Amino acid sequence: MPGKARRVQITERQQKVLREFSRSRTEPKSLSQRAQIVLAAFDRRLNEDIAAEVGLNRKDVGRWRRRWQDAWDELTRLECREPTRLKAAIRETLADAPRSGSLGKFTAAQVCGILAVACEPPENSDRPISHWTNDELRDEVIKRGIVENISSSQVGRYLRDAQLQPHRRKMWINTKEKDPEEFQRKVEEVCQTYLEASARFDSDGTRTVCCDEITGIQALERAAPTQPMQSGQVERQEFEYIRHGTTTVIGNWDVVQGITFQNTIGPTRTEEDFVSHIQQTVASDPDAKWVLVVDCLNIHQSASLVEWIASECELDRELGKKRERVVC
Repeated sequence: MPGKARRVQITERQQKVLREFSRSRTEPKSLSQRAQIVLAAFDRRLNEDIAAEVGLNRKDVGRWRRRWQDAWDELTRLECREPTRLKAAIRETLADAPRSGSLGKFTAAQVCGILAVACEPPENSDRPISHWTNDELRDEVIKRGIVENISSSQVGRYLRDAQLQPHRRKMWINTKEKDPEEFQRKVEEVCQTYLEASARFDSDGTRTVCCDEITGIQALERAAPTQPMQSGQVERQEFEYIRHGTTTVIGNWDVVQGITFQNTIGPTRTEEDFVSHIQQTVASDPDAKWVLVVDCLNIHQSASLVEWIASECELDRELGKKRERVVC
């Protein structure tokens, strides 16, 4: 008669990592299987049912169930102290135990050397690429004599273990505001505007709208119509296309209703384009009050825009100089 299965515990952050492993197409199949086992065990499913689903036997399921629960306290402590290391720790928990045999082929110093190169821009190595690939990185560490030989897949494993992704890039922007107190005030003002949006809308129908542009969108036309999906055949799109230059989208996001509306599509993003966009936005609901949130692009604070808003608000006074704050 089978014994009682260990009860499995998972935190919300651990569950997110396990789901990522279970659905990954780049992680080893064994890791994906074991992540599925832990998730299913957390749902209090029987080992026999889990085994049938993941393609293992009941004893294997029980072993990984116990392995997880034995490591859970330490994983949770690590999650609280160093959350950035949680993913690597879970991968290690679900990895095969060390086997007898020869020691690892590469020393700690060599691994550190590989990771150090991965953190350098490829241009420092006179390589005509913007981001490292596993193959390029492999060639470079061999060229520098860090290792005599290594496979691209092994390089990739070291990068994953160190949570390095040299093939990716994330955009960020520096604030031009040098006064930290003034910057904090501006941040709080914008955040407060969003927090109060729902209350203003419920109170008097004030529309709070975030407005910005997407420029340089390629206007492409397919050379032939797209062929619809048929039984046994997916939808087919013509490979060749005709270029019609680029276009610009000026978009509105209604913060409260969660919708886009009155978007403008045109070839340029000029002062006149933006004023016209704001005019058509306001005309879409002429009886409403409006709060427009924009960044500091010059066309968002142009003289013609200020003059039009002053005219709409029937303000009969000096509006001040450019870059000076005037509350209407």
